[in-house]
Order: sequence, then C-alpha cells, then structure tokens
Amino acid sequence: MLRDIGDFKSSSQVADLISEKKFDAVLIIHLYKAGRLLLDSSVPYGAIFGGTDINEDVKDAKKHEVMGTILQRARFLVAFTDQLKKTAEQHWPFAGSKIHVQSQVSKETRCYTASSDLCSTSILIGSLSHPQASGSNATGVVTKPCAKFNWGEFLQNSGIQFKSIDPYIFLLVCGLRQVKDPLYLVDAFSAWHKVEPCVYLVIIGPEIDPVFAQQVKAKLKSAHGVYLVSEKPQEELHAAMRDSFAVVNSSVSEGMSSTILEAMDLKVPVLARNIPGNRAIVKHEHTGLLYFHPQEFVELSKRLISDTGLKESIVTKAKEYVEKHHSKNSEKETYQKLTANLL
Repeated sequence: MLRDIGDFKSSSQVADLISEKKFDAVLIIHLYKAGRLLLDSSVPYGAIFGGTDINEDVKDAKKHEVMGTILQRARFLVAFTDQLKKTAEQHWPFAGSKIHVQSQVSKETRCYTASSDLCSTSILIGSLSHPQASGSNATGVVTKPCAKFNWGEFLQNSGIQFKSIDPYIFLLVCGLRQVKDPLYLVDAFSAWHKVEPCVYLVIIGPEIDPVFAQQVKAKLKSAHGVYLVSEKPQEELHAAMRDSFAVVNSSVSEGMSSTILEAMDLKVPVLARNIPGNRAIVKHEHTGLLYFHPQEFVELSKRLISDTGLKESIVTKAKEYVEKHHSKNSEKETYQKLTANLL
C-alpha cells in the first residue's frame, strides 16, 4: 500500500492503519515528514532520506529531535549520496552503521520504489502530493512525454509571444518554496532578455508555500522574459521539458534532483546550481553545466547556445549516465533486498 503523508493528521492514524491491515513492515521516505507519523507505531521500518530533511529540517531543534528518534528505531537508512550520509553522521554519529549509500547498495544510485511487491505486506509512506515539487523524491528514471502536447500552444499560454524568432526556452521546474530559490536567476535573466529577447525563463510548478508564491508573483511582474506557469500533469511536464532548450536547477540544497535526471533521460541539457546534491549527479561539461552565481549561469547559457557540439556531447553523455546508473528495475531489486531485512 502506498500512502501520501497528507492522508494522515496524526501518528495515531498511521498506527491504527498498520494495526487494521496487519502490516509487517513500513518503508518511509523523508525522515521528518513521514518519520514523525511512526512515533506511535512499533512496526519495523526502513527510512530513505529525502534531502530537505538532512539539509534543512535539521536546523529546527524539534524536528532534529524527532528525526533522531526515528533514526534510532529504523532497521536501515538509505542516503542518495556520500555527502548526505556524511551530513547525517555529523548530526547523529550513532546512525552511521545503519546508513546505506545507494551507489554502494547496488550498481544503481537512485530510487523511489512504490511497488506493492516490495515484500508480502508493506506500507510505503512518503510525500507524494506534488510530484513536480519534490525534486528529490522520484522513481528510477522513467519519462513519458505526452504525445498530444502542443509546444506552440504551451508557449502562448505561458505568455510568450514570438513571431520572427525561434525562442530559447529555459525551464525551471520546482515547487514554489524557498529551498528551491526560483528567484535566484530572475534579475540576471531579465537583464539578459533585454539584450537578447529570444531567451526566456519559464518557472513551472505548484505553490507549495502560498506566502512565498505571492512573493514570486510580485517579483515577476517587473521582470522581463521570465514567466510563471502552474503545475502540469507529469506527461505534459515531460513534454515541455523535452521541447525546452535547457532545464534549470536553482536550489539552495538538494538530496538528488529527479528533475535533473529526467532531463538527462529526455536528452535535454541541464544547467544546475553548484551545490553538493547536484554535483553528485552532474559532472561539469560532461553530463551538464554547473554554475556558482547568476552571471555564470548566463555565461554558460550563452556558451550552450553558440556551441552546438558541446550541447550534443552533454546530452549524449547524460543519457548514457542515466541509463547506466538510474535503472528503475535494478533499483527496485535493491529495495526488495533491503526491505526483506524488515521481515
């Protein structure tokens, strides 16, 4: 059974469900958001770090305490990268022996398996309300662009008017919340658009933080060449990513960005902020481009536009990387082996 954390108002509700369905084990995704729901349960469980739990929630003393309790009780823990494991060990030294780094568990390095055959009876609890917004929580990479997607109509609905030029669309996929920092590139991109009106930045995703979303909308009223689009069904989103010139990441922190991996699978170049979570999957000038500041983003974007050889090399190597290291079936097997230890 796969359940969204939004389905539950308290940990007692989860305990009641586990008792009612006689579940043998639980696999949770996100140490705080999902983990706190197990505080009233005695069922054995494993936990997968989500990214924001280790990078952001640890800064809150109460959340830190809850996650420490969950770590103590967990049978096993899974971190997407060595960096996430090191960060977790800094906060909870006792947990080091429990943490598996996915690249070391098997040949694969990324997974979010929501399959009922993980074990005979299991419950997987994670944050699934906004698949676009999670960024760090997605399956082994599978992309399915909508066959009926109309790119021209999408651009017009976004507010982009073009007649005599072919626009270069940079797509930033993220939920509107501070950790994704969607405003980070706006000023630099707006200035670039004034000089080169063929470039556009489209921000697409749900309003996770309503207050922050209003700040984003207010900022974009005075920006040039930057547009905000509401969330789309996954197949439409994948089609928009496929037809864009490049996919952008501007996050302050990441566990492992599913959007970046999906872009690689779709053979679309990625320009990602140079942070540990992104460096774990993007090798600069090999499988993507990494930038430290907005002006460097603009410089790398210009280079990507002018150097078609670089673009082709990046998308080819990125596609090979995803196929080799992020297979859904192989990662499913990995989690079946881990969850077998819960029974």
